[in-house]
Amino acid sequence: MDYLNAYLNHPEKIVANSASKSKHLKLYTEQPPKPIRPQIESLGCMPELLRAFQTATGWSMQYGRKAEGGTGLASGTRGLAALAASDPKTQKPKSPNPKSLSPMPIDRDAAHRLAGSIAEVLDELFDTRDSLHRREAELAAGVPLVPHRREEKHLAMRLEAVLRAGVEAVGCAAAALYMLDEATSELKMRSSWGLPFDRLTAPSRPLEGALADLEALLGHAVVLDDSAAMRTWNMPEDFPAAVCVPVSTPTTLLGTLWVFANQPRDFNDRETNLLEVIAGRLAADLEREMLLRTGVDGAKLQQQIAAAERLQCNELPAIAPMLDGWNLAGRTIQSGNVGGAFHDWFSLPDGLTAVAVGRAVEQGVAGALTAGGVKTALRSHAKYQRQVEPVMQQVNLTLWTGSAGDRHAALLFGLIETATGRVCCASAGRPSAILLSGEGWQSLGRSSVMLGESPETRFEPFDRELQPGEALVFCTDGALDVADAEGRILGEAGLADALRGKLELAAEELVAAAQAALENHAPDNTRDHSILVVKRTMS
Repeated sequence: MDYLNAYLNHPEKIVANSASKSKHLKLYTEQPPKPIRPQIESLGCMPELLRAFQTATGWSMQYGRKAEGGTGLASGTRGLAALAASDPKTQKPKSPNPKSLSPMPIDRDAAHRLAGSIAEVLDELFDTRDSLHRREAELAAGVPLVPHRREEKHLAMRLEAVLRAGVEAVGCAAAALYMLDEATSELKMRSSWGLPFDRLTAPSRPLEGALADLEALLGHAVVLDDSAAMRTWNMPEDFPAAVCVPVSTPTTLLGTLWVFANQPRDFNDRETNLLEVIAGRLAADLEREMLLRTGVDGAKLQQQIAAAERLQCNELPAIAPMLDGWNLAGRTIQSGNVGGAFHDWFSLPDGLTAVAVGRAVEQGVAGALTAGGVKTALRSHAKYQRQVEPVMQQVNLTLWTGSAGDRHAALLFGLIETATGRVCCASAGRPSAILLSGEGWQSLGRSSVMLGESPETRFEPFDRELQPGEALVFCTDGALDVADAEGRILGEAGLADALRGKLELAAEELVAAAQAALENHAPDNTRDHSILVVKRTMS
């Protein structure tokens, strides 16, 4: 890579050290085409516009393009000039047209202003046409590549066919395609025509010292028809004459194409241009194959992510348990298709109902895997435990022993005694528990070590007996740590203020109000979060 960069940056230093001044060496440099802007003459309505302007004002109107550094008319520069209502300044203004529809003579300055306004409209029209031209090309490039069930030929056969066509087109004997390796330090033959098959098993050629290939990678066509020049420029095969052209995409150097002749000969401009077209066809086939593989792999990955998204959404509880005097609702928002946040509830024996909100440290697929493991462990251990602290300890131990120490999650787990109204909770990380009552709000949450950080962590429980009409709002830190445009954090106080005075709402409506407060505070929130409301009703 260092040698290639050195050559690309200072080719003259490397070429100067070789006997590269042979009169038989030819270099063809391709100049990039200049972008073509639509000509104003392409507007079919322009002649009629000019006649209408002259008829209406009595002044003739010229059109053209701005001269660089001035306001005169010129050709070949970008941007329309303000249209003149007279001949150029070197000539006298024309007299008003006696056939003008205007009963009063039109002032020359007024005609200039009208012409200038027309010029601005035309300029916008050409900008639109230029944008349309570019956009159509982009749309053409955006057509998805779909592999046919039965490709007519394998890539190897297609490359060989292209090489054969190129050889026959210029009357040569053989051709070979050499591709750069990932380190751009070697060139390996990947396809050939007219050469022995065992050439494909030959070792790679070092790029260092391969002056002809290096010169071709600069964008030149190198023609060799002299034995001394061939030795100096390290021709890969023993032939009396050869030409080397680059194989590349607009953004990537892929390798070089060598075409060999059986007798000494020259290659004219037409032949070298034709070989450059052949090299472009090779690059297009190679790029198409790479895009197909990438597209197919990407489509499969998207299908897998969509399936994971459906699975994760289906695992969230959709129907609250039918409990007299209780109302539960929750909502989980992932920043992407899948994420690490979740909420859950499930019924247990002895009149207990379990509720939980959690969030993995990771987002995306990694977060979804961690969240799924935490949720499964929570449901499993809660089946035989009736206290929140041992359940949290078992879930923490499961996550710690089942990972390499790089999976962590926050969790708030609570057990509701539906008969008494007592809610006992424990938390890991920084989830929030906000008590809403007629007297205001109170924070009940406690920060702790996250799940998966240590197998000996103890999780201190806290409880509260809910009175009829009161509600508990559980949420992950991703819902409260968001900042607005001025950097102010929403926090528990901001969320509680948004829900103040809304205790008469059902749990589902309280969840919607909390989510609306979050979105109003930080519309661009990109963190996974969950909100769960447990409300004890009056009945």
